[in-house]
Amino acid sequence: MSLILAVNGIIETYPIKPVGPRNSHTESGGEQELHDRRSSSLGRSALAAQTAYQQQNAEQPHLKPAILARDLMSTPVLTLPSDSTLLDAWTSMSQKGVHHIPITSMHETLVGMVSYRDLLHHVPELITAADTRQASKRRLAEIMTSRVISATPVTEIREIARVMLDERIHAVPILDQNRHLVGILANHDLLRGIANHGPLELWT
Repeated sequence: MSLILAVNGIIETYPIKPVGPRNSHTESGGEQELHDRRSSSLGRSALAAQTAYQQQNAEQPHLKPAILARDLMSTPVLTLPSDSTLLDAWTSMSQKGVHHIPITSMHETLVGMVSYRDLLHHVPELITAADTRQASKRRLAEIMTSRVISATPVTEIREIARVMLDERIHAVPILDQNRHLVGILANHDLLRGIANHGPLELWT
């Protein structure tokens, strides 16, 4: 299941790179000729053993992901509407101990993300609580990241981790088939998964 990229409400499929080499058993003419030469140099017993080995490998089922987003995501998710203030977000983060808040529209559609770093970048005085007047006036819609990469509950953890590294993001919202927010997967969720599942099996 691929990841989803939404920019200003426009939904696109995020490109997923292959997670491993793909084996192809289709032989071209040159490969067939090479195979024939090798076969002629092998004894009948060796050829029979090789054929049985190749057939056994071909019949093995494809690997399936062991850990999915739904296994590690945090839920329920703290959200804020886009017309909330920066001070609202800072207060919520401080009280709930989270560093990322999905931002929703009046129709509860995901429209952006705001992080702890975003708030401090725009209003650094929040860290000292010396002056919160600016933070109480500015809206989240002004500073939120509208380019949001999300995943589904059945997206493979390996895909999400790769995208988080490539895009240098620290949290991915998890949406169901109706585009409703059902969870969020952050760095600490991945670390908790490694600690609790240890060793974390990505494939069975």
